[in-house]
Amino acid sequence: MHFKLVTKTKKLFRKVKELRSRSEPLEPLPTFPEPTSLYRTTPQWAVHQDYPSTSQPPTPLDVLRYRYHYGSNLGGVFVLEQWLFPNMFDQGVKGSSELDAVTQSLAIRGVDATRLKWETHWANALSDHDLHFLTAYCTSIRLPIGYFSLGKFFTAKTPFEGALSEIYDNAWSAIKSLCTRLHNAGIGVLLDLHACPGGANEDAHSGTSSRQANLWDEKWNLNATIRCLQFIANEVRQGHIPGCIGIQCCNEAIYNAPNMYDWYEEVLFSLSTIDHNVPLYISDGWNLRNSMAWAASRNKVHRHSCPVIVDTHKYYTFSYLNKSQSPQEIIRSVRSELNEVAPFVGSVMDNGAVDVMVGEWSCVLDGETWDKAGHGANREDLVRKFGTTQCSQWQQHTGGSCFWTTKMAWMDGGEWGFVEMTKKAAIQAPSNMFIPHHDIPGLITKTGLQRATLRAAAVKAHVEYWVSTAKGRYEHWRFEAGWDVGFSDAAMFFGMRARGGIQAKAGGDMIGMMDAWVRKRLAESGMAGGFVWEFEQGFREAEEAFRGVVMG
Repeated sequence: MHFKLVTKTKKLFRKVKELRSRSEPLEPLPTFPEPTSLYRTTPQWAVHQDYPSTSQPPTPLDVLRYRYHYGSNLGGVFVLEQWLFPNMFDQGVKGSSELDAVTQSLAIRGVDATRLKWETHWANALSDHDLHFLTAYCTSIRLPIGYFSLGKFFTAKTPFEGALSEIYDNAWSAIKSLCTRLHNAGIGVLLDLHACPGGANEDAHSGTSSRQANLWDEKWNLNATIRCLQFIANEVRQGHIPGCIGIQCCNEAIYNAPNMYDWYEEVLFSLSTIDHNVPLYISDGWNLRNSMAWAASRNKVHRHSCPVIVDTHKYYTFSYLNKSQSPQEIIRSVRSELNEVAPFVGSVMDNGAVDVMVGEWSCVLDGETWDKAGHGANREDLVRKFGTTQCSQWQQHTGGSCFWTTKMAWMDGGEWGFVEMTKKAAIQAPSNMFIPHHDIPGLITKTGLQRATLRAAAVKAHVEYWVSTAKGRYEHWRFEAGWDVGFSDAAMFFGMRARGGIQAKAGGDMIGMMDAWVRKRLAESGMAGGFVWEFEQGFREAEEAFRGVVMG
């Protein structure tokens, strides 16, 4: 069928070159069974013949969810980490986790005083000054929370049940209040269930110091986590979490976690039955290619399920390999990071939708790495080069990133600090975030004046390409329709802040979660049959054309 030709020759060459450039052969990708038939899908007849379009202009919530996310984590607030907030840990505490801190405090102070201490910590998570800074430099916050944050019901049969659970009586209200403040400042929130029952990994940031990832080998924990996610999804659907850009089902799943994708399937089905519009973020389990393959298999156009986004983390300070390298070597290696994303993206009709978020990253390098910097090396210059190189890679290959982290007891946070690294220009937001609002209408007018010319050139090039490459029957009017939608959507995203749909002092947004947004537009287009790929191709070319005009 002709839609299999959607990948143009230049894209094929790019993929082949990328695959051949690898130093070792790639492992075969796993195959995943078709998902349960319980998912609501487009009727079979509609897959083969057009049906009425349900497409509407992008809403402010659409823009919050699908724009390019340039943001930061707000770690150590609702899931404590001792190195970030040592003041929350009493002397003599036995470990560095939330459970250790609250258990020790309860023994020393009792329930009421401990609850007050925790609630004060939550209330001070972001000052008005902090929020003012974030509004200028950030589109999104990834907010780590724990199952114990949701209420007593969710702590039953866990280490947080009983008296400990009373400390968190008002935690969910604090989370909702914080999300509302962020939304009112034009910042979206990714709710990250960082601490799941049993723990998705063995680290203390999973809520306990058990050093066990018992989420994966105990069915009760898996089911309990789904109940937590269902609660969150219902709260989002009912509007209690304004500006929620997605729900992350777990953080940093251990490598090769048993039956991880089977569980992801259960999570996807459970959340899709509640609200199939809210994006579901999954941990890549330290295997990005496999996770992208699973996401692609679930993000088909005619499946009415939550869009799946893959969360991956990039640190260059913990491994023996990183410690054996100099800062300069690590910076060079970053320039080839995430090249494995390219073969998965760009053709939703053929492959399914794949979008990646770098959910955690930093400018930190190990002391052993700095020892290899060489005589006369300027650390501040190298940190700036390291950070900006990462920013460039993430913007080229992903739909967004969130730096680790925003707040700590020792502000501005050094090379872990979003604030300090921003002030030192070691990390840099996309330039479109700083376009003055009074310039936005003029830029949109400029694109409007060029629209007809750009459209005609794109249609002409498209038709000529396929006539010369593979003669046959086509439906090029679908390319034109897709081009129109793509250009209009790009303009709506770009102008949403200036029109007041999203509160912000400056900036025009670009579509970032492109595959997921294309999937949504394809499903709403009412188009079916073997030439829908032309709509997709037209959409993508129009968005690129719009971007070229406004960004020069």
